[in-house]
Parts: sequence; C-alpha cells; structure tokens
Amino acid sequence: MTPSRNISRLIEIMAALRTPVTGCPWDLEQNFSTIAPYTLEEAYEVADAIAKNDLLELREELGDLLLQVVYHARMAEEDEHFDFGDVVEGITKKLIRRHPHVFGDENGEKAEHVKGIWERIKAEERAEKQAEREARGLAEPSKGYLDDVPTAFPALQEADKLQRRASKVGFDWNDARLVLDKIREETHELDAELAKGDPDKDRMSDELGDTLFALANLARHLDIDPEEALRRTNRKFRTRFAAIEDVASRTGTTLQDMTLEEMEAAWQEAKQRQS
Repeated sequence: MTPSRNISRLIEIMAALRTPVTGCPWDLEQNFSTIAPYTLEEAYEVADAIAKNDLLELREELGDLLLQVVYHARMAEEDEHFDFGDVVEGITKKLIRRHPHVFGDENGEKAEHVKGIWERIKAEERAEKQAEREARGLAEPSKGYLDDVPTAFPALQEADKLQRRASKVGFDWNDARLVLDKIREETHELDAELAKGDPDKDRMSDELGDTLFALANLARHLDIDPEEALRRTNRKFRTRFAAIEDVASRTGTTLQDMTLEEMEAAWQEAKQRQS
C-alpha cells in the first residue's frame, strides 16, 4: 500500500490495521477509552507546534490528530454506529447551518448579529439531537445546566468554563476585588491547615483546589486566559532555570553541586535581563 494525498487512503490503512487476524495486534486491542488519551495528547502537540511557530512540525502533528479522528470513526463503523463519511457530513452541515450570513439567506449579516444567530441555531441543533436520541431509543442525557462543560478539559480550563456558564445566569461576583477577597479567604484557610501539627492531606487538597478555582475566577474577571497566563509563567521559569544551568556550565560545576544561594543569584540575574 502506497502513501497518498487522498483521505480515502488513510481510511483504508486504518481499516487494514483493524482487520482481525491480518491487522496490527495493538490496534485491534484498542477501544474508544484507550485511544482517548492519545487524542488529547495529539491535540496538545498541535498546540505546542503552533506556540513554537514550527510549521513543519505542525504539518506532522495535524496528521497525527487526523489519524485520531479516523481511528475513532473506524471503531464506530465496526460497531455500526457511524463512519468517517458521517463525521464529515455532520461537521459540514453544522458549519453551513451556523453561517447563514455566509452560505444562506442572511448573507452579509453584520458581525454584532452573528452571535445571536449562532445561539438560535445551537438551540435548534440541541432540540434536533434530543429528538434523534429519542427516535433511536437512546438514554436521555442529564439536563444539568453545567453538563455541557466537558470534564475531560484540563482542570484550570474546566474551572474557567464552569464559571463562565454560571455567570450567564447571574451566579457571579460583580467586582474583581471581591474575588481577590475570596482568594485571601481561601489562602487563609490553607494557612490555618498548614499550621496544624499534623495537617490533613485531603483537607489541604480541598483548600488548595478552592484557591486555584478562585484564581481562575479572577482571571476571567480580568479578561485574562488563565491557561495562557500560566504558560507565560512556565516559559519564564524555563528561561530563568536555563540561566542557572548556563552558570553551572560556565563555572565548571553541576546543578547538584550549586548552592541554593548561587542558584538564586543566577535566577535574579536572568530575571533582571527579562524585565
């Protein structure tokens, strides 16, 4: 079998990998649950290639992510639920339907009206999806207000999404400074737990989680993406720690042999260069 620019070849390769007896033993053992972590990993690697502005790597990572879509579609086809064509038809239908200002009767609609159009169409889609589930005799999903926020999100992103959803019905602080007060309250409770002679690990975890949740809330009030804010700090940490390594290399020592004071001096020097 030869490589091809045609998506049908990728579908054929995946079918061959999943063919009993002649296929790949590892691929044949997989299911939706075991493949899901790889799907998330590939999505992160796409984001990483974009962050690095490495387009050669991005091309490869997009291929890996596309493989995940084909993989899940193949497993669904084997169970006679849907196939790759259904996936493509579904997303093209959604895009056309959600952009009547481009493809339909509302062509040329002003940008400020587009959001209202989307909300109306999404409501129609939810009603149709529910009707399809009922027609197929599928179990009715929970109708909790927050249920459409995926639990598979990174925890910080999930916190942000949960708070944004709750805010839409008025469950929210009306001043960022009140959120700061909440953060102080949570850190005070964490400090009180740490002050105990034998602090409870679960209790500390709860208090730390509450603090992180409140910090995510503050980021939303400040219109700052908490994930991006933390990534910026991670990048600073990488750069400053690399400066410590550079000092160790130039002085003929190792990180393990450097004192904390020497590391701190190198750190502060790198910090000054970044400011």
